[in-house]
Amino acid sequence: MFYLIILFPVLAFAQTEIETKKVNFEKGKSETTIKGTLKGDQIIDYILTANKDQVINVKFTATNTANYFNLMSPGEEYVAYYNSSMDENYYEGKLEKSGDQKIRVYLMRSAARINESSTFTIEVSIASGN
Repeated sequence: MFYLIILFPVLAFAQTEIETKKVNFEKGKSETTIKGTLKGDQIIDYILTANKDQVINVKFTATNTANYFNLMSPGEEYVAYYNSSMDENYYEGKLEKSGDQKIRVYLMRSAARINESSTFTIEVSIASGN
């Protein structure tokens, strides 16, 4: 029984298909704004390539207060180094690994199971670390 409790959050994500979208910055720019919508148990991973020691800045706004984002290091499927539902809808920090960084956008289970929706905006920038 103890193992089922630990695995349940992983299994919940595993049963939902995760949509993946590549984020590209315009030539000469290091920031972009992403606008999107999601409904119910939909999950979207926004992927952007960045290097270790660069600084990522993410500002997230949404129409539904149960809409959050996670930040995940390259190669991670379920473990986030930042979870906005536990803190704020803003993050700034130095990246620990080079590669494809994930910004995972989702609705909390309480909103997802009653098929709520949300419109969101992500302002993201990557800067050289000092």
